[in-house]
Amino acid sequence: MNNAYIDNAEASILHTYNRYPVVFDRGEGVHLFDTEGKKYLDFAAGIAVQSLGYGHKEYTQALKDQIDKLTHISNLYYTVPMMEAAGKVVKASGLSKVFFTNSGTEAIEGALKAARKYSYEKYGEERYEIIAMNHSFHGRSLGALAVTGNEKYQAPFRPLLPGVRFADYNDLESVKEQITKKTCAIIMETIQGEGGIYPAEEGFLKGVKELCKEHDLLLILDEIQCGMGRTGYMFAWQEYGVEPDIMTCAKAIGCGVPVGAFVLGEKAAEGSLKAGDHGTTYGGNPFVCAAVSKVFDLYEKEHILEHVRTVGGYLTEKLDGLADRYDFLKERRGKGLMQGLQVTGRPVGEIVTRALENGLVIITAGSDVLRFVPPLVITEADVDDMIERLERAFV
Repeated sequence: MNNAYIDNAEASILHTYNRYPVVFDRGEGVHLFDTEGKKYLDFAAGIAVQSLGYGHKEYTQALKDQIDKLTHISNLYYTVPMMEAAGKVVKASGLSKVFFTNSGTEAIEGALKAARKYSYEKYGEERYEIIAMNHSFHGRSLGALAVTGNEKYQAPFRPLLPGVRFADYNDLESVKEQITKKTCAIIMETIQGEGGIYPAEEGFLKGVKELCKEHDLLLILDEIQCGMGRTGYMFAWQEYGVEPDIMTCAKAIGCGVPVGAFVLGEKAAEGSLKAGDHGTTYGGNPFVCAAVSKVFDLYEKEHILEHVRTVGGYLTEKLDGLADRYDFLKERRGKGLMQGLQVTGRPVGEIVTRALENGLVIITAGSDVLRFVPPLVITEADVDDMIERLERAFV
């Protein structure tokens, strides 16, 4: 049955993804089931999206209730779900204002516009350059690609947004070398995801923040993957004590519905985008905001952050054990429930395929890293199950 579905899909869907040969039909907790009834342990969570797992009754009921009331009305009007969701994002982040988007990529686009508008209002049109990081990933629209430090993604789509300079992640001197009189902002992931699961070093992140203060640059932190509790903090930067001027988030903020956001601190909010500068038809509609609002409620009710710190420590211990036992596993990197194992001497894709055959869903990061971004509700028993299935995939 799976093959018939796949053939039908390939006949009509543009082939921009090399999909694995499985057709998922439903989810329950931390497990997925394909159309043939096979059960899989999910350690990918839709690429760090399904933080509450699948079929969470309170979450799904909130969406059903909102569907019966109102799904869309446009941003020309206020709605209660938008107000509630915005208030919870601002409270959790300690920042000032939020703009809801449809995706993480759109959140990046909005953040870049806000940074340039801030600099334009204060310094004029000559101050527009943005410093981004090598090996970063911020999305696939043209603006987001321009600040994505990966030649593979950029090359076919040039010319891109002008005025972007690249520095090396976790190398403060490299950042200093890129600052000019035209620089207006620095953008980086708090933990590089697609680039191979590299957390920012504390001294680096704090040093970048000081550079931003010194030169009046806006610091944009991309929390699209590493935010929403994945490191045991609501946002990864909170562990470092380094507050961004603009933060982007998406993925787990809605736990499956298409929603993202960029959130501005007071300085950026007051000095950048005004009425007419930015907009979206669907962004922040009542349906997705009902999801966002419920996600924040459930995180608090179910003590998700505390749970991640506990289970994340257990996952770290178990992955370190794997790295010690297998010569082809070079090292483990990451924080909480955002972890990576670097693979040497064999194709990482083969391990992912073998894991799928053994009922384990994992994904890669970059060209040589196994990425572990499971639902945040996993247990230590789930970690043990994952390790057992993964070791079978190593054979």
